[in-house]
Amino acid sequence: MKLNSNYDNLKQNYLFATIEQKVAEFKANNPERELIYMGIGDVTLPLSKSVTEATKAAADEMATAAGFRGYGPYRGYGFLLDAIAGYYAKRGVDLCHEEIFVGDGAKTDTACFSDIFAKENVIAVSDPVYPVYFDSNIMDGREVVLIAATRENGFLPMPSEDLKADVIYLCSPSNPTGAVYTKEQLKVWVDFANKNDALILFDAAYEAYITDPSLPRSIFEVEGSRTCAVEFCSLSKNAGFTGTRASYVIIPKELERDGKNIGKLWLRRQSTKFNGTPYIIQRATEAVFTEEGQREVAEMVGYYQENARMLVDAFTEFGIFFTGGVNSPYIWFEAPKGKTSWEFFDLLLNEVGIVSTPGAGFGVNGEGFLRLTSFNTHENTARAVELLKKVL
Repeated sequence: MKLNSNYDNLKQNYLFATIEQKVAEFKANNPERELIYMGIGDVTLPLSKSVTEATKAAADEMATAAGFRGYGPYRGYGFLLDAIAGYYAKRGVDLCHEEIFVGDGAKTDTACFSDIFAKENVIAVSDPVYPVYFDSNIMDGREVVLIAATRENGFLPMPSEDLKADVIYLCSPSNPTGAVYTKEQLKVWVDFANKNDALILFDAAYEAYITDPSLPRSIFEVEGSRTCAVEFCSLSKNAGFTGTRASYVIIPKELERDGKNIGKLWLRRQSTKFNGTPYIIQRATEAVFTEEGQREVAEMVGYYQENARMLVDAFTEFGIFFTGGVNSPYIWFEAPKGKTSWEFFDLLLNEVGIVSTPGAGFGVNGEGFLRLTSFNTHENTARAVELLKKVL
């Protein structure tokens, strides 16, 4: 019996596991100190009224013989597919049921989608990048090339003539930098993918935070994307589903590579390895897309955007370079006084009790930067701003 040796090529510890370990050590040595968590992107607001009422109603329904549901459809229930299609239609994107696949989180979906790729495919990800894109392909033994996202290009890398890649991961608004691609920039990527027979995996998990109407919230707002792109979206950061788990993948029915239909391959994978998102959760998800549910989502997103504004104002006041904070729940800032990412992480943790995320954990080009999230209470964020001012 042998193990997958590709795991030897991963970093020893997952970024957030290392942070968790450092925080645990700090709390053990300082039991009286309170911490403000602005590192891991977990939300703090409770589920909305529409969601909780739908959850309770679905649970009551499952408690009856007539309403009980067992294994559900692999794509998701029709009522939820209708709701998601209706959500996209409001932005001029037409979808049918066959193009929507309900899942349990964008992290799961983006990682597992690589199951349908051949091992010899070359994968392109930006650097810095959300670790799952990189790690999941390293686990499968694929070659991963890095596209530099730097201060000079606004942390929005663009394709070059010498880029050789079969699969390209893009995230907009970006995790971790908060940078957002324009429609014109995404059009360049779409044209590149179509020209080179490549596939774009587009993570739109934070699309609800885009308030600028000129910025695309879906890659399918870009002409030509239906022949080269797959879109992933999650309800974790807009509806607070970090502990509830719901997501969806959009695969245009005409999307093909290597003579095969991508949607059919993903359905085959899902029907073998995934038994579907629970009925109760799908009813809760449906409630998010109702008129009342969208009003509640807007309130929750607005709450976190106000937190981001506080942080943006603080970094602006002190002349610290940053991206994000507008059209994004993340603030990506440069560590002051030439400190490394982990050095400033330790300083924030030990001196003022703020838990951040060191940029070096997202890639080589993340060194010297840190990420803060706006997913906290107004009170904690305001307190964190005062503490940051002491350090800055």
